[in-house]
Amino acid sequence: MTSALDLAAELGHERVMLIAERAVGLRAVVAIHDTTLGPGVGGTRMRAYPSFDDALADALHLSRAMTYKAAYAGLPLGGAKAVIDADPARAKTPALLERYARAVRELEGRFVTGGDMGIGEEDVRFMARFSRAFEHAPDATGPDASDLTALGVCAAIRAVAERLDHPLAGLAVAVQGLGEVGARVARRLAAAGARLTVADLVPARAEAVARATGARVVPPEEILAVACDVFSPNAAGGGLDEAAAARLSCRAVCGAANNPLASPYVGYDLAARRILYAPDFVVSAGGILSLLYERGELDERGIVARVERIGDDLAELLAAAGREGIPAFRLAERRVEEKLAAARAARR
Repeated sequence: MTSALDLAAELGHERVMLIAERAVGLRAVVAIHDTTLGPGVGGTRMRAYPSFDDALADALHLSRAMTYKAAYAGLPLGGAKAVIDADPARAKTPALLERYARAVRELEGRFVTGGDMGIGEEDVRFMARFSRAFEHAPDATGPDASDLTALGVCAAIRAVAERLDHPLAGLAVAVQGLGEVGARVARRLAAAGARLTVADLVPARAEAVARATGARVVPPEEILAVACDVFSPNAAGGGLDEAAAARLSCRAVCGAANNPLASPYVGYDLAARRILYAPDFVVSAGGILSLLYERGELDERGIVARVERIGDDLAELLAAAGREGIPAFRLAERRVEEKLAAARAARR
């Protein structure tokens, strides 16, 4: 098994900070992947992991994905991610959040964070009292980061539908995960006329979305095999390993989940089966782009237009990948790697 230090070296991380405060039940990791283009940006996630090693590995992979997301979106930012290893429904307390926020103060200037799975807007605004690392702390007005992420995902699905030569109206989409982003994706797709099949580990979420959209609900273990045009993963990452991907009965994969593929080999497997995979770090950039609004660089109309452009960006990428005869995710990664290499050379 690859050690955490080996994995961090392999992925090219600059700094990994572990945080442990037993008195409040805090175990966390902050992973700063690359600050070549600017400070590392990435949300703070709170989730109960099978082990702390799993939490650490998740932070490492997610922070790398944030580097690619920021660079591909053209932002002067790097990639980072933090995870708190605890069940938010049971362990999230003001004391724990305060201790975590105070612990990351030494990273101010290198780390910009906000909400993620298990950490809501109110939590972020609370932690912003104790650390300026929580710059990504939206006020109560203006567009919501989760809604912007969903808007970008739907723009990307529209581009995928065009690539499949199918209108969005009538497109069959299987939506996996109906949290803050996934539920919004489902509602937007339904409003555009898509035919939905949905699943979530929390049955009440699936039933609520079904009532609002007319979607068909299936058990979580069945969603992968649903015959559809687009499979949209919007839950935790890493769910598509080789066995899971082999069960897919779709023409394309496009969703908000970070790192949905358990390994790059799965991406090549999908390509071999002629299943189009829209790279996650291109599709789900709406959240990080929301910083442009929060910093006052774009107004509400401007940020919506920029996020909707994710569809155009993806369409161009898919067309270019088709001309080169390579998977779109590999071309997107190559573009980011070339951009970072050029920035490092210029800095030297």
